[in-house]
Amino acid sequence: MMVLVQIVIAALVVYLVYQMFFARVSSPAEMPVTRTERGFAYISNGSLFYREQGGTVQQLHSDYVQEVLERREQVRDRHSWKEGTSFNIAAGGGSRSYVSSSDPIPVTTAAYNAEGNLLYFLRNESVGGLFCRERASGKELRLLLRQNLVLSDLSLSPDGTMLAASSQHEGGVSSIALFASDGSTYREVTGGDTVDSAPAWIPGVPDRLLFQSAGLARNQAGYIVAQGPASIQKLDMDKGSISAILDDPQYDHLKPRVTSAGDLLFIRRPYKAMQYGTVNMFSDALLFPFRLLRALFHYLNFFSMMYARKPLTSANGPAVQADVKNIWLQGRRVDVERTLRNSRSVQGVPSLVPDSWQLICRSQQGDERVLASNVASYDLSTDGTIYYSNGRGIFVLSQDGTSHLAATKDFIGEVVASAT
Repeated sequence: MMVLVQIVIAALVVYLVYQMFFARVSSPAEMPVTRTERGFAYISNGSLFYREQGGTVQQLHSDYVQEVLERREQVRDRHSWKEGTSFNIAAGGGSRSYVSSSDPIPVTTAAYNAEGNLLYFLRNESVGGLFCRERASGKELRLLLRQNLVLSDLSLSPDGTMLAASSQHEGGVSSIALFASDGSTYREVTGGDTVDSAPAWIPGVPDRLLFQSAGLARNQAGYIVAQGPASIQKLDMDKGSISAILDDPQYDHLKPRVTSAGDLLFIRRPYKAMQYGTVNMFSDALLFPFRLLRALFHYLNFFSMMYARKPLTSANGPAVQADVKNIWLQGRRVDVERTLRNSRSVQGVPSLVPDSWQLICRSQQGDERVLASNVASYDLSTDGTIYYSNGRGIFVLSQDGTSHLAATKDFIGEVVASAT
């Protein structure tokens, strides 16, 4: 009996030591690094993180962002004396408002070029800009600055001379834009009442690219009431034509990529139309009093902060974290609590998207196979290695089918594979 107890105690000690020194995964910087593994980057809550080959994960700090924040602070200091006086009254009777120096300037998309330089797009309250971080020097170069420009889904052409991106407009519409890698010759090549995004170049065919597209349905007042399933379309720039590659009303087909062998990669998930039925009406009616009380509380709390400089809640309590019950991934709202409860983990990392979000490889003959499940985002490197995320972890999928965990984060919105 004593021998059995000693064996159990020894096994328990070994397990605790393993958990403390080998199985602990709390931050990307603690993840082991494979020397032969290429670098990658990812976007988390508007911040850009990158890891070069053989290095550790670092957050990108933009000189442009620092300059904007400093200008905001200077404007605020110059006009702070007007607060609470008649000089702060704008035309029309309202008070003038100044952008807070703490308002974020998020990164919306990123991509690597052939030299390993990191391209990324920043968007503030009125201006959008494309920037480049040189790998060798670490300097930041400004390639493109335009008023009211919002880009996502950057994609560099195989020869490195052109960039494709999704350009977002008012009213929920987006189109595919092309421009030179230095930021010049900007032009949009698709249009219509659609959401065109995720452009992908076809290797060896410089005048054609793929992109995902979803149609919009509006009511008589012009408001969006529904969005159709996302299909994969092919744009032939020589002929000026668009043709469907994959279009199924039961599924969304997202983020197309073409391998060097000509196979098509994409994320497939079940299509869910926006619905507002009897259940929604009943729940809205039931929760209306509580929502009204919450709105009233925040209204009174605002006046308390303005005049008494104290909130109605405890001023010494812990900081309230952002509501992460619902997040947006690939254009869809995800119920985080439900997904974490029902979805399986990937190599011990909880998934923010369900198992039905699958990474598919489709051959030129039409044969399909599932490469991974619980895929929220992915990217393809030049050597064929796939980097994908389940929303909280980044995994490296080699050509032989094996995969391993490369980094973890509370929320990962987009993954970018390095070319070097």
